[in-house]
Amino acid sequence: MGKKEIEDYLQEGIYGAKEINPDEKRKYLGTYRERVVLALSKAQVRGEKGLSELEEQIRQFPGTTLLMNNNMSLRFFKPYRELAEKLGISHTYVSNREADSDYGLILAAKTAVDKEEILLTEEVQAEKEIEKKSWWQRLLGL
Repeated sequence: MGKKEIEDYLQEGIYGAKEINPDEKRKYLGTYRERVVLALSKAQVRGEKGLSELEEQIRQFPGTTLLMNNNMSLRFFKPYRELAEKLGISHTYVSNREADSDYGLILAAKTAVDKEEILLTEEVQAEKEIEKKSWWQRLLGL
């Protein structure tokens, strides 16, 4: 064994296996952005938004996995779990104590799908409407 190989082996033993894009994996509940089919924020999960969109995406991309943020209360995931079981896809809870993701639920494929839009369309439209208003309209609630 060369010196470089021994050093790599020691570093891996101390810090764990090297990962590609660990920040991206933490953000998307343990998967890469290129594999995400649909992402729901924590607020959307609490409000049970996106169930119909989720069902549509599961039918369009069979063989996906539902990743649920274990840092949230499990009661919010009941309708999503039931949908996953009804459509026959696997679901799992992802827990990461070091870094908390903004997403509450991720529908992920096993391979890259490279979808441009992974957020709910109604959420994106609402954000655009907020941006169009001037500061005084937002201040007065118009």
